[in-house]
Order: sequence, then C-alpha cells, then structure tokens
Amino acid sequence: MLIGSFTERPYQDPKASWWGTTGRRLTDLDSSNDEYDARLGSSLYNRYLDEKVYAEEVGFDALALNEHHSTPFCMGSVCNVEAAILARITQRAKIVLIGNILPIWDDPLWLAEELAIIDMISRGRLVTGWVRGTGRESIAHNSASPYNWERFQEAHDLIIKAWTEPGPFRWEGEHYHYRYLNPWARPYQTPHPQIMIPGAVSQRTVEWAAARRYPYIMLATRLEPTRDSFAYYDKCARESGYEAGPQHRGYLFKVHVDETEERAYETGRKFLTGPGNIFLEGSRGDVRKHVQNLPGMSERGRLLPTGGVRAVARSRGRDLTPTETDSYRSLRLDSATQHAPIDENYRELLEAQSIVSGTPKTVIPKIRGVLEYLRPGSIFFWDGDGSMSHEDSMRSLRLMGEEVLPAVREMAKELDLPGPFEVDPATNERIAEPAV
Repeated sequence: MLIGSFTERPYQDPKASWWGTTGRRLTDLDSSNDEYDARLGSSLYNRYLDEKVYAEEVGFDALALNEHHSTPFCMGSVCNVEAAILARITQRAKIVLIGNILPIWDDPLWLAEELAIIDMISRGRLVTGWVRGTGRESIAHNSASPYNWERFQEAHDLIIKAWTEPGPFRWEGEHYHYRYLNPWARPYQTPHPQIMIPGAVSQRTVEWAAARRYPYIMLATRLEPTRDSFAYYDKCARESGYEAGPQHRGYLFKVHVDETEERAYETGRKFLTGPGNIFLEGSRGDVRKHVQNLPGMSERGRLLPTGGVRAVARSRGRDLTPTETDSYRSLRLDSATQHAPIDENYRELLEAQSIVSGTPKTVIPKIRGVLEYLRPGSIFFWDGDGSMSHEDSMRSLRLMGEEVLPAVREMAKELDLPGPFEVDPATNERIAEPAV
C-alpha cells in the first residue's frame, strides 16, 4: 500500500474578516488579494514544507500536493514549485501531485518540461496527477470552459508523446500547435512517471482513466458512493479487457490523530474553522454557482454516485435533482445542516466518518473499516488543515509515524491491498523488489 500525507496549505490569518467561528462566511473568489500579507505567506510556505519533510521522516511513503487558484483556502497555486523544492530536500518519499489542472495550460510543453525536471531532481520519485479542474479554475486563468474536456485530453496526449518519442516533431492539434517540439528535459522514470487521476464527479473522466489503466483517486467523498464509483471504474476496466484491483484505487480522507480523545476532538474541529473551503465538507465556504457550474465542465447526466451527495454537488455549483436527493439521503448534508453551528456540523461529519479523529487506539479501527469497505491500494491522510497550528500537525504526524502507519501497513498485507508500486496498474503484474 502507498500511504501519503496531504494538506491544502491554507492561508491562516487570524486577523482576516473571515477567520474563526465568528468571522464572515467566505464566498469563493470574493476576497481581494489586498488582504494578503507576504510575510505571513512566507512563514506559512516554509511551515508546510517543514511538515512535509517531517512526514517523510516519520515514515509516510508519499507527500501529496494539490493546486487551486486565487483563494485563501489553498496556497498551492503553483504546486510544481513546492514539488521541485521537495524533490531536492527529501530523500525517499514519492511526490504525488493531485494534481495539475491540464485545461488551463496554454503551453503544455512547458508543463512537460517542469515535471520532467522534478522527476530528475527527485531521482524518479514524481507521481504526476492531472485534473480537469472546476469552473473557478477556468475563471481564475481565463480558460474557455466549453473546451475543458478537449484541452485536457489533447494536453495529456501531447505530454506523453513529448516524454516518450524522440524529437523534434510537429504537433498540429485542435487546441495546441508546435512547429518544433523537442524537450531536452525528459523524465528520469521510463517511459514516464506513474500517472494518477484524481476526481470526484465525472463518469467520463473515470472511463478515460480506466481505459488507460491509470489509478483513480477519489477526493474526500462519502464512503458508500465512493465504493459505488470504484465499482463503475471496475466495470469500465472489464470493458477494456482487464480486471481492476487495489492498485487502481486511491482514496483521500481526513484523519487527525492526537494524544487524548478530548484533544483530538478539539483539534479535529479546526478542520471547519479556518478559511472557508468549498471542497472541505462542512467548512464555512460558499460557492458562486454561476462560477463553478460553467458550460462544458460536467455532463449532468453522466455523474458518479458521489455527484448525488449534496456536499460534492454544492462544491461544483449544482443543485440536486429530486432523484439525486432521494439517493444517498442518509449520507448528505442538507441546507439546514450546512449552515448549522460548527459543533453540530462537526459531530455529523464524525459520525459519517467524513472526518476521522481520535487517539491511535480509536483511529486505527476506523481506518481498517475504510480499507475493508473500499479496498484501495493508495490512501492519503488529509490533516493539518483549516485553523490547525504547526504544533497540531506535528503531533499528529508523530503519532501517525509511531503507531498508525505500522498498523496500516500490517492491515494492507492482511487484506491484500497492493499499491501501484507493488503491482503495476498497466499490466497487473507484481513489480520486482529493487536489488539491494
């Protein structure tokens, strides 16, 4: 099993008008960067890099980074810069991008070169993940949303060719045109880094990933619809002539570990009290529907079961249809709960295991339940978010290294949950251990 550490790296400013439990709700893309303090930002970037280094020290297999733009809930607008730094200052852990937003790149050759250099500096530790993004990202980078899916596919094909075929050659596509394509930087890994596709909503993206045997990572979605979404991947895999296994399934979920149950409860509650995050269920983040739900982003008739859960639908700027509302009724936050007091919200999320918090003794059985239910070969613990402090993050990382990670690895062996670096997703064959 591949076990990774993740956080959104929020911009934590206690002086901001939207901070804490009494501040205003944060509407996405509604905050001027006039509120940004570069000195505070500098401290936070260095803090989050220090935490990634410590995550490797305590035994995590992977350090995961994501990308969002023009928002205080995620400082990862140029996550490739962070990945390049980690490539040099870490030694062992995979650097997993979940992921670069392909359709907003007007020059995917530049991205191919960036990622190849990260892979070389890390000596083959890059795991590249590509996403389509949501409407907010198209707005932030002036990308035409009706062409989102076309640009995603073409940029992918261009990068793979640039990595695997000798140049120079021409590229005359629908959206990208190169008279001379000959990147001198090519990846350290052969033929290219492992590719994972993160997502939460689109059937079409799952079909595309399964056809290419790329592992699919479900992003902090509720358990039952997540399992049904993985079943859809399995169906697509069979239609492509192979049986999918744990090596094709990844899951990101919120887990915080602390020294006592009381401290774990209070610290886990901080997930919901930082800058409002529209992708963090229960957070004080509000969506601009006309921004998120732009033309061409998602086909309403081709959504995964996770798309019928209110929290996911809201983050994409959608209202549920009556049929969707009936489906997974017990799993969703209705409008009243979404705007309920934080403690009420938090208790509901703990009950649904949308947030897992506790001591190692109580958290480990809950993680086992997730592994038995979803059977993923890759998992990523989302922690240190919202208003959690550096000290909160470091305590959790230490306890994970001391108690949680060893227990999870034993569970993975017992449950036969190989990761994508134990069984090759492209061939379903076991990967030989490197010679010592």
